[in-house]
Amino acid sequence: MLESARQAQNDATGDVFLDAETLKRLKSGTDVAQVTAALLAGLSRMMDGVQQGLVVLSSAGRARFKPVAIWPEGSTAARELMIAVDGAVKSGRTVIETVTSDDGGVAIATPVVIEGRLRGSLAILLGPSAEGNVRLAIDQLQWASGWIEALIRRRRLSDSANLVTVIELLATSLHHQRFQEAATAVATELAGALGCERVSIGFLQGHHCRVRALSNSAAFGKKANLIRAIEAAMDEAVDQQASVVYPAEEGGPDQVLRAHAALAGGQGLPAICTVPLTEGERVTGALLLERGESFDTASVQLIEHAAVLLGPVLDVKRREDRWLPAKAVDALGNFLRAVFGPNHAVLKLGVVLFLAFVGFCVFATGTYRVTADAVVEGRVQRAVTAPLAGYLAEAEVRAGDVVDAGQVMARLDDRDLRLERLKWVSQRAKHLREYSEAVAKRERTRARILQSQIEQTDAQLALLDQQLVRMTVLAPFDGIVISGDLTQALGAPLERGDVLFEVAPLDDYRVMLRVDERDIADLKPGQGGDLMLSALPDAPLRVVVERITPISNAEEGLNFFMVEASVTGGHVAQLRPGMEGVSKIEIDERRMVWIWTRKIILWARMALWSWWP
Repeated sequence: MLESARQAQNDATGDVFLDAETLKRLKSGTDVAQVTAALLAGLSRMMDGVQQGLVVLSSAGRARFKPVAIWPEGSTAARELMIAVDGAVKSGRTVIETVTSDDGGVAIATPVVIEGRLRGSLAILLGPSAEGNVRLAIDQLQWASGWIEALIRRRRLSDSANLVTVIELLATSLHHQRFQEAATAVATELAGALGCERVSIGFLQGHHCRVRALSNSAAFGKKANLIRAIEAAMDEAVDQQASVVYPAEEGGPDQVLRAHAALAGGQGLPAICTVPLTEGERVTGALLLERGESFDTASVQLIEHAAVLLGPVLDVKRREDRWLPAKAVDALGNFLRAVFGPNHAVLKLGVVLFLAFVGFCVFATGTYRVTADAVVEGRVQRAVTAPLAGYLAEAEVRAGDVVDAGQVMARLDDRDLRLERLKWVSQRAKHLREYSEAVAKRERTRARILQSQIEQTDAQLALLDQQLVRMTVLAPFDGIVISGDLTQALGAPLERGDVLFEVAPLDDYRVMLRVDERDIADLKPGQGGDLMLSALPDAPLRVVVERITPISNAEEGLNFFMVEASVTGGHVAQLRPGMEGVSKIEIDERRMVWIWTRKIILWARMALWSWWP
């Protein structure tokens, strides 16, 4: 009742001394700095001769006072004004300090007391012309201190309500055991407390936020576009490491709001507030709220307070819901305590069995084998080429076909050659007729010339006949066509020597092994092993190393040596060139642990050698 009466008195006094705009700002404001600045500006307009105004306040529970507002804005407080403020703070009473300079004037400071406790001081500096209005100035300062007292009381009540809301949200998060349930419940509760249409909770995954919970929604996988827009807005706030309010308040900090603007424009909810979730100094995620009306300062502060408490709690629950590999380090300590502590007989038995297995690996031996990728090739590969330049007329076979020796594989267009042969046949008949006439007339010289021309014509005809025979491409031996498909190139021009097909025999193969350079030193000619092909997984073949190529090939960032091996046993008749598989060449007997850890040890040695100075 006392507070209400005092507030009514302040309102009545304010109606007398202040204009309507200042009163509106005082009654609706919640920020101390803004309200006190408006209060000083109002006093300066309603009183003649005010040169400066100053308000100093202390935070709750602290004895240190600091300026929160000065008028004119940006000016430096006069020495007499600071002396009056210091006197009012120390004595707890109104202090009047006379200006000793030639201009004259007076500084008046009155304390701000709340519930018997000094919280600050309000002071003004009057010029020489206003020294007669000291009594009026003291009354107005006391009235203004009442406004400040009411503001602080109102903020305290608001803070208490906010604290209750935050505690309720914290209790909601602790009520649920699983992270997803807790996050969804918190988002729903916060949406109801602040009147939001949607509240989203996201956590960092790598360098980007991922939405983990939505208010009033247990599943949100189908809202792909909306989720991406929310995550982009969360990333925008996390990157700036500050709370982001859209639309931005006038006079607020400059911030990037592109993602928030896109989210607001796409979903029809004009007001968005995003607050980063932190644990200590580490940002773990973000809290995004959307509603139809803008977020005021009190709402933003409530959201920030909730984020400070809810962030660590939800992050702990999220980490507790991780997969086992992520929690292995935390579980190691509990495991050791269980093994060496009392009880847990089953666990101790399991550890004993594991140690027995390790002992087996250390002392047991096995066959050390070098593993390499393998491909089957024909030992002999014959290239079938175009005998002459021409055009392809027919293609009888393609890659994968089995051919017999002498089988037609392709034919070239021979029409030009046949026309050429017809020309030479006509030429020969003409020469024969002329030769007969020369013999009848006993023209020996002419007859000899014609006889030479006839022989030349016969040689040309023989050449054309040979070329006509070679226009048909035949298989050189029994085998399989491993490359070449001309069925889609009929009529295409060919040059002499162009490779048309490659043929490999069916009963003579070799196996080419790609051996890693780390294993090549263990291989020697004569060593045997097994070959398992992808096409014949149930029919292993026996191979023997014949030749090691001393030249390495770089492929996919690794170096390989090509090793040639021959097939000595197995289903050789089922082999075809191009089959791929894995071969294991037997070296000797080694310890099992050495066989299993060999590559890791080699890698560690190389890494240590490269890192060691």
